[in-house]
Amino acid sequence: MAPVRVNAVIQARLSSTRLPGKVLRSLGTRSVLAWVIRAAEHVPAIGTVIVATSEAPDDDMVANEATRAGATVVRGPLDDVLGRFELAAQQHPCDAVLRLTADCPLHDPALISQVIGLWLADPDLHYVSNVLVRRFPRGFDAELVRRDVLAEQYRNATGGHREHVTSGIYAQPDLYRCAGVVSGEDDSDLRVTLDTPEDATLLEALVGELGEGLPRWREVVALLRGRPDLVALNSGVEQNPLPTA
Repeated sequence: MAPVRVNAVIQARLSSTRLPGKVLRSLGTRSVLAWVIRAAEHVPAIGTVIVATSEAPDDDMVANEATRAGATVVRGPLDDVLGRFELAAQQHPCDAVLRLTADCPLHDPALISQVIGLWLADPDLHYVSNVLVRRFPRGFDAELVRRDVLAEQYRNATGGHREHVTSGIYAQPDLYRCAGVVSGEDDSDLRVTLDTPEDATLLEALVGELGEGLPRWREVVALLRGRPDLVALNSGVEQNPLPTA
C-alpha cells in the first residue's frame, strides 16, 4: 500500500476587515505567516506545506512572503476559500489536507501532530480537529479533512461554508464521521490568534516572554494563567461567528 500523504494548506490573504495586512505583520524577527509555515514544516507527518492565497494583486505580497519562507504557493478565488483548498489538493495530490490559518502564529507542531495521528490511526474518519469541543485557546486550531470529503464539499457547499471550508462537514454529523483531540483543561477563554490590534499587542508580549523558538501550547497557557495582565490585553475581543447550517 502506498504511503499516506497529508499536506498542510495555510489560508492567507492580505485583506482583513479588522486588521488589514495582519499575516505580513512582523512578530519578532519573522512575519506572522512565516511563523505558521515554520510550525507546519516541523510536523513530521506533513508532506508539502502550501499557502493558499488569492489571485488579487494585493496578495502578490503574500505569495512572495510564503515563497521566501519556504512554502509552496497556490492562488485561487479571493472569496471562495474552499475553492483554493480544492485547487491546492488538485495540484499537490494527497490523502488528506491539514487546514491551518495564517493568523495563528503560535501553532504547536506537537498538537498538530496529535490531530494527524488520530486520523492516521483511523483513516475512515472524514474529519479530525481540536475544535469540535472548544477547550484549547483560540489560535491553536488544526483541522484535518480527508481528500474525498474536501472534493465533495467543493462540489456541494454553498454560502458561508465556502468561506469557512470545514463548517459544512462538522455541521452534518449524521453524514460525516468526525473526531476530536480534546484538552483535559478548559482554556477556551484564552485567545492567541490575530484579528485585532489588541491581539497583536498580546502576541508581541508573549513572544517577548517566551522567545522565538517553536511554541508549545502548554507553555503559552501556563504563562497566561500566571499573568492576568497579559490575558486582559485582548479579553474584550469577540470572535467572528461561524455559519451553523
